[in-house]
Amino acid sequence: MSAKFQIDAHHARYQSTGAIITLQELLVQRYAAKTLEYLVHNRSIAGTSGLHLSKMRGRGVDFEEFRPYQAGDDIRLIDWRVTARTNKPFTKVFREERERPVIVAVDQTHNMFFGSQVAFKSVIAAQAAALFCWLAIDNGDRVGGLVFSDTSSSLIRPKRSRRSALHLLNQIFTYNQQLQDVKDPTLQREVDPGFKPGLAHALGQIRRITKPGSTLYVISDFMTLDEKALQYLNQLSRHNNVICCMVYDALEETLPVPGVYSITDGGRKGALNTHSNKARNKYKQQFKQRVANLESDLEKLKIRLIKMRTNQIVLEQVRQWIAKSS
Repeated sequence: MSAKFQIDAHHARYQSTGAIITLQELLVQRYAAKTLEYLVHNRSIAGTSGLHLSKMRGRGVDFEEFRPYQAGDDIRLIDWRVTARTNKPFTKVFREERERPVIVAVDQTHNMFFGSQVAFKSVIAAQAAALFCWLAIDNGDRVGGLVFSDTSSSLIRPKRSRRSALHLLNQIFTYNQQLQDVKDPTLQREVDPGFKPGLAHALGQIRRITKPGSTLYVISDFMTLDEKALQYLNQLSRHNNVICCMVYDALEETLPVPGVYSITDGGRKGALNTHSNKARNKYKQQFKQRVANLESDLEKLKIRLIKMRTNQIVLEQVRQWIAKSS
């Protein structure tokens, strides 16, 4: 048995499947997060490690350097051995370890309620959000987030407590369940006053709870990414570590083998003819172009991108991304 197969088989225990996710599947991601801890601490990936090195200097845990004593320095930090050796007063400088707020924004709109293999995009997004949430909590970070649908959103301010994480996971679970309740959420659910669908409005809300130095995960298929959303991402990325997770299905990337397929959106039915090679190539190129455009937009803002397929193990995809990001 190959090493890669063994890893995949182990990680598959934490993989969610189907059209909806259960609360238990979100909770079990805590054990999945623990399998990443060793890799995270050794790779020092910003945003996935709990002990972040602050730019502020002061009295902390980790020794930083010696420097000549300056007026106003704490005399308790003078290093007498170095001072005696150089005949000049030297003081110790430490770098503080500070917790970093982690914000997780999760797309649970009707566009995400789709999947052809293993799981729906909404399920993969929920699972990834739970994984990042537990990874942050287990490493001592404050966790908050935003879950949004086509008609409403739930904003959770970051707190350093398990209760805050559980509140976020419960909101993710609730919004995920609501996707199966109606055929068209935009028509049958009452829209919250002042709410606007799309990434732009969601990112606008995120700005209210994101302080400089935070790590922000945006998990979506980015179907509603527009200029306003990019402006907000630009503003957020200036003082925060922003990571975008694009969730997509294999059927969005490539049409199935030539044939005629019955399709439905839950209400209407139709047929999909994939015999035309020209149509198949055009379909594939359109997806490639959409991904290339997203990569280009995010690269300009120095925002990293994780691409997540619905038919691959989420934990393994995150593990590979962390390893490559070192």
